[in-house]
Amino acid sequence: MSNFIMRRLGQGVVVLILVTMFVFIVMNLLPSDPITIYLSQSESSQMNPERIAMLKHQYGLDKPVPVQYLNWIGGVVKGNLGHSIILDQPVTQLIGKRFPVTLHIGIVVFILSGLLGIFFGVICALKRGTWIDSVLTVLANIGITAPSFLVGILLIYFLGYKLSWLPLHGYTSPLEDFWMSTKQIIMPAFCLALAPIAILTRQTRSSMLEVIRQDYVRTAWSKGLQERTVVLRHALKNSFIPIITILGLQVRNIVGGSVIIEIVFSIPGIGGMLVDGVLGQDFQVVQGGVLLIGAAVLIVNIFVDIAYGWFDPRIRYA
Repeated sequence: MSNFIMRRLGQGVVVLILVTMFVFIVMNLLPSDPITIYLSQSESSQMNPERIAMLKHQYGLDKPVPVQYLNWIGGVVKGNLGHSIILDQPVTQLIGKRFPVTLHIGIVVFILSGLLGIFFGVICALKRGTWIDSVLTVLANIGITAPSFLVGILLIYFLGYKLSWLPLHGYTSPLEDFWMSTKQIIMPAFCLALAPIAILTRQTRSSMLEVIRQDYVRTAWSKGLQERTVVLRHALKNSFIPIITILGLQVRNIVGGSVIIEIVFSIPGIGGMLVDGVLGQDFQVVQGGVLLIGAAVLIVNIFVDIAYGWFDPRIRYA
């Protein structure tokens, strides 16, 4: 197991390096540069070649692209993700402010979508062919195809503007005002959880239907075991492999947030930070955000692979 984990970590580090290199190159291929954007926003009267050259030298942008990337990697090793040119703040400080917001919403969405998606999928499998199965399947299909931004706009219009039940936008930490935070998180969490719930419902239903046809499940039924025991201990556990994979993919939303939802609801999370970084060609911000998301996905993928062996003892790691 330890050899498998070390090998996966090594592969993940290589992937992270390749991803950050790709992002760095693409950002440098964009027209204009962050210094020009920064000066045009704040110091239009001082936009002269000398001022631009001085700022480029200050931030190391006058060096070749490979040297800039190596300097950034060297800073990452020391725990320094760089300095935002547009916002004039350390990237670690920016992430430290925005990451708790995205993490809070992401964890709520992960728990909500996991519990409801698996529950609905199990119900559909056990009640196959009934009206409950038909209704939940239709709703799941709608949930998969419904655009999250459109759902968010509709929720804002009806629940926020027309009925005034929930705040229209913004975010409040639960440590400051738990009730306000709960009200503000309902609509964005629902928008983010809608598609995962639908996908998990469909996948759980398919996996359960495949497992409950197996001989050992029919034997458990014939022994007169309780339905809860058969479903949880025999059927659900052995159909969990594809479900775990889908749950692992949701980590991107937990760490990186949903760019569209954060913009629609004016939530100051990681997704919005990345959009601002791309628009302002703020290399350091984009690189830091991509590295954070990539590292989180890498770690979770390793845990998912380990979980495979726990749910299915037939899986062995070389």
